[in-house]
Amino acid sequence: MARIALGIEYNGNRYRGWQTQQEGVPTVQLEVEQALAKVADHPVTVICAGRTDAGVHGCGQVIHFDSDAERSMRAWQFGGNSNLPKDISIRWAAPVADDFHARFSAFSRRYRYVIYNHPIRPALLADQVSWQFLPLDVSLMREGARHLLGEHDFSSFRGIYCQSKTPMKTLHRLEIFQRGNLIVVEAEANAFLMHMVRNITGTLMAVGTGKKPPEWVKTVLEARNRSVAAPTAPPFGLYLVGIGYPERFQLPQEPYGPAWLPEDLAEG
Repeated sequence: MARIALGIEYNGNRYRGWQTQQEGVPTVQLEVEQALAKVADHPVTVICAGRTDAGVHGCGQVIHFDSDAERSMRAWQFGGNSNLPKDISIRWAAPVADDFHARFSAFSRRYRYVIYNHPIRPALLADQVSWQFLPLDVSLMREGARHLLGEHDFSSFRGIYCQSKTPMKTLHRLEIFQRGNLIVVEAEANAFLMHMVRNITGTLMAVGTGKKPPEWVKTVLEARNRSVAAPTAPPFGLYLVGIGYPERFQLPQEPYGPAWLPEDLAEG
């Protein structure tokens, strides 16, 4: 029995999230498992690094599965892709040690939230970015973001159906970049609560539009109450772009996505 890790990219617009649900509900996990089962010639169950919500995209999702089928890494990658819909792609395949676990071996997750800031809504990127028609002041957003760095109780940014055992998380990075009309909120933490990045982004956008001052972000954090924060930002601007693992697993490294962002952002 061998353990295989895969890097997965997907456009989440057509799916009800990553995790398999009741019959008839389209999910990314279901599509991936069905595609790999055809390559393995037996049922396959995959474990992911981080479950994404309905409409959320993935550029750096990592999964693992076990199989006794003798297949090359190329067969897992290209055979799997030949059975996947066009909005899901296996980016790489690698053999891993038996103690590798896509979720529990990870020490960090990295997300990017992409905002198109322009008076006119986008067409070509309509399902891949969030649109904000009011001008955003990135300097104000950065000032507000600094209040969230470090270890905190993030209950104010926690989705109502979150199943995490604790609201305590450590936010290692929270940076905001701007390239033309694109504004990117970059967040890296040991783990995230349900809707945490989208709720943080919604709050930072309230600051960026001038509706709230930067110090309000600290007030929201300390309230530990979701109703105090701004509305949740839409899902289709959010990307899971990277998972951090110990070097000993020697997993392939790729630039952070999405690939259509300017190169300096894509490189992180």
